[in-house]
Amino acid sequence: MVTVDDSRKQDLTHLHPGSRELALLSPAERLHRIRADRWIGYPKAVHAVERLEALLCWPRKQRMPNLLLVGPTNNGKSMVIERFHRKHPPVTGGERENIPVVCMQMPPEPSPLRFYTAILAALGAPLHPRPRVVELEQLVLSLLREVDARMLVIDELHSVLAGRGETRREFLNLLRYLGNELQIPLVGVGTREAYLAVRSDDQLENRFEPFILPLWEVGGEARSLLASFAASFPLRSPSSIDTEDMARYLLARSEGTIGELARLLTAAAVAAVESGEERINQRTLAMADYTGPSGRRQLFEKQLL
Repeated sequence: MVTVDDSRKQDLTHLHPGSRELALLSPAERLHRIRADRWIGYPKAVHAVERLEALLCWPRKQRMPNLLLVGPTNNGKSMVIERFHRKHPPVTGGERENIPVVCMQMPPEPSPLRFYTAILAALGAPLHPRPRVVELEQLVLSLLREVDARMLVIDELHSVLAGRGETRREFLNLLRYLGNELQIPLVGVGTREAYLAVRSDDQLENRFEPFILPLWEVGGEARSLLASFAASFPLRSPSSIDTEDMARYLLARSEGTIGELARLLTAAAVAAVESGEERINQRTLAMADYTGPSGRRQLFEKQLL
C-alpha cells in the first residue's frame, strides 16, 4: 500500500508526468522508486532498439543480417537488450510456448558444450546428464524451431576470447552454422573485444553489423540525457544538472558511462530526499554515497596491500 504525502503538494511540472504522482509519496516509498532501474530513452539507445525491431521482422533467407552491440562495460548495452526483450516476452498458447527472442549469456569458456547448455537453460529445457555435443546441438536446433525463435541474443560475447585459438575458431564456426541452420538474426553483445573476436573471422565480420554505444562526452546529447534523468527522479524541486559545467563534472566523476552516471545520480537523489534538499545539486552530489570506478579500484588495491 502506498502512502501519499499531501503536506508538500507543489508545482511538479519539472518532472515527467509519470514521476509527478511518485513525488507525492512518502520519503521511504520515493527512495524505493529512486533506487529502481529506469529506462532513459536517449537517441542512441532508441535507435538500437529500433534496429533490433527491424531485424526481428526480417524475412527468413539463407544469409541473415546480424548485429553486434558494442560498448564499454556498464554503458547501457544490457539495458537496451532488456528493453527490447520486454517488448517481446514469451507467449504461452495451448500446449506450445512461443519465445520470439531468446536471450542467453556466453559462458566464461567458449566451448560448444557449455554454449548449447546455456541456450537450453535460457529456454527452460531440462538437462540430461553427460550429454554429447552432437545430441545437444540437435536438441537446441529442434527446440529453437519448436518455440518459433526469431532472434538469438548472445550477451558477453567477448568471453569468446577466453578460449585458445582452436577453441575460438570452433566457436566462431558454430555461430556461423547456427545462423545458416536457423535463418534467424544473431545479436552479439559485448565490449570492444567482442568486435575483435568477430573480426578474426572474415565471414562473420561480413555478417555482423557493429552498433557502437560510445563513452559519453560533454555536449548537447549529454545535457539532454541529464535533463531526462532529472525529470525522472521523484524530487519535489527542479534539479538544474543539464548545464555544460555540470555535464563536465558529472561525466568526469562517472568516467563517461551511463551506468556509472545513473549510479551517481541515484545516490545524489537519495541524498536529496534524506536531507530534505529535494533536488540534485552540488550539495547533494557531495553527500552522495558514490565512488567512481577508478576510486573503487584504488581503494580495493590499497586494501590488498
